[in-house]
Amino acid sequence: MENYQDIENIITLLDDRMGSGVARIKLHVDDTVQEGETLETYHHGRCDVGSAWAKGNCDV
Repeated sequence: MENYQDIENIITLLDDRMGSGVARIKLHVDDTVQEGETLETYHHGRCDVGSAWAKGNCDV
């Protein structure tokens, strides 16, 4: 475990979002993002955010 405080911060972030009515979360941790910076994407529906299905361009 590299940094326990980082893990605690992630848990707090997830708890806060789920407690505010968010039903699904896709968490992507990126070392190139500035510390403390987050990005949220809203998606109306139940398919995966950012997937080909969500974007409406899935060739079946």
